[in-house]
Amino acid sequence: MTGEVTASAVIVAAGSGERLGAGGAKALVEVAGRPLYEWSVVAAEDASRIGEVVVAVPPGEEGAFEGLAITVVAGGPTRSESVAAALEAVSADLVAVHDAARPLVTPEHFDMAVSLLAGDPDLDGAIVASPVADTVKQVDSGGLVERTLDRDSLRLAETPQVFRVRALREAMAAGDPGSATDDASLVEGNGGKVAVVELPLPNPKVTYPGDIELVEALFERARGRVPEWKVSGC
Repeated sequence: MTGEVTASAVIVAAGSGERLGAGGAKALVEVAGRPLYEWSVVAAEDASRIGEVVVAVPPGEEGAFEGLAITVVAGGPTRSESVAAALEAVSADLVAVHDAARPLVTPEHFDMAVSLLAGDPDLDGAIVASPVADTVKQVDSGGLVERTLDRDSLRLAETPQVFRVRALREAMAAGDPGSATDDASLVEGNGGKVAVVELPLPNPKVTYPGDIELVEALFERARGRVPEWKVSGC
C-alpha cells in the first residue's frame, strides 16, 4: 500500500529434511500440490506490507528454487546462519522471518505483524503466536511436577516474526544463535521489546512424515474459507 511501511521477507528453507525422511531438501517436498516452500513465498508476495522476498536454501541447490520472483541465497548449517545470510540480501529496515516449514501462513499473518511493529517505535519485534489450549506442567529433571503454569499468560510462538533489521543483527551478534529456539528469543535476550499478534488458528510446522498429512487435511478443511490464492494449485 502506498505510504505504508513495508518489510522484506526472509523465508528460511535450508533444512535438510532428515527427520521428515525427504531424501533431500525439505522445502522441495510436495505438500498439497506445491513444493513446501512455495506456499510461504506466495503468502509473502500477496501481503500488502511485504516488498522483496529472500529465500535461504540449502547450499548447492539454488537452481532448484528458480522460477519465482524471489532472491535466493545459500543458507548455512544452522537456522540462525541461514537467517544471517539472508539478512545480507534485504534492503528494508524491517524484516519478516518465516519458516518455510509452516505452509499455512497467510498474507494477513505477515501484514498484521508488520503493521504492529511499524506502528510502535518502541518495539523491536512483533511475532505471531497462538493461545495455549492444554494445561501446561513444569517438571524437574526427574519428571516430577514442580508447578502448573497459568496458560492464560502463555502463547505458542510461531512465524512470521518481524523485527527491525538493526535490532535482529545486534541480537544475533550479542547472543548465542546456535542455542536459540527462535529469533525473538535472541532479541528478547538482548533487551529488545517484542509484542505478540495472537492468531486463533494454528500454523503447524512440517517436521515429521505425519505432519504432511495433517497440513494437507487443514488445507482441505480451509477450502471455501480462505482466498483463492491459498487453494489454487491443489
